[in-house]
Amino acid sequence: MTIQSTIDRSTPNAFLDRVSLLLDTFDGSARLTLAQIVRRTGLPRSSVHRMLEHLVQLRWLQREGHDYTLGLRLMELGSLAVRQDRLHSAVIPHLHELHRVTGLAVQLAALDGDELVFHEYVGGRLAGAVPNRVGSRDKADQVALGRILLAYNGASGPSYDRLRETGIACERNTPIEGFGSIATPIGPIGSATSALSLSGPSHQLPLNPPDPRLTEILVNTATAVWRRVNNHVVPTMQRSKTLRSTPHGSSAR
Repeated sequence: MTIQSTIDRSTPNAFLDRVSLLLDTFDGSARLTLAQIVRRTGLPRSSVHRMLEHLVQLRWLQREGHDYTLGLRLMELGSLAVRQDRLHSAVIPHLHELHRVTGLAVQLAALDGDELVFHEYVGGRLAGAVPNRVGSRDKADQVALGRILLAYNGASGPSYDRLRETGIACERNTPIEGFGSIATPIGPIGSATSALSLSGPSHQLPLNPPDPRLTEILVNTATAVWRRVNNHVVPTMQRSKTLRSTPHGSSAR
């Protein structure tokens, strides 16, 4: 193999790595200038400018004056990815029913390494009070959703042992004073990569101890989603009664 053929073969990977690095700079930022992107990526200004303009032509990005924003094509692809995701399709009706029954904000999130990615949110009147937006990230060990997933994916320590025993993680004042959250995984130990949570003010969501009616509704919703996605019997380690596919039974309000 010649040196030239080796370079040619490696170039696409290097290019994709740079594009990925460039797009990642928009995480948490609605719009960025060329100078900001150069600073965040550490790539040469001329290379960044060329890539940005090419991505604008592909509609992956949009340019408004001196600012760049994510483009319509990326939004289209993201929307398609969500619709094609079996878990997302299975969980959406349950999220709305869980919010209707409890009156609390409902979130779906997934584990990505040591971070938590928020995939879906149903909040009603609580929407403005819970700041996590769809697509945002947080340190997994800092939030209830993340801690329960870390526990179910092998994290060690007494606190994680306890979470594996109960199947529920609680969080107080998160991230708003007077608000709390309870979370449970979707799936058994070793298989759960996503989790559901209920969040709301402490008078609606007592945590000391957690309201057993709310925890039962939350766990059974997660179980229903897991069964629908995998089309099998509820795992015994899920430690919950088999309920209907949606918790219509009793309101926690």
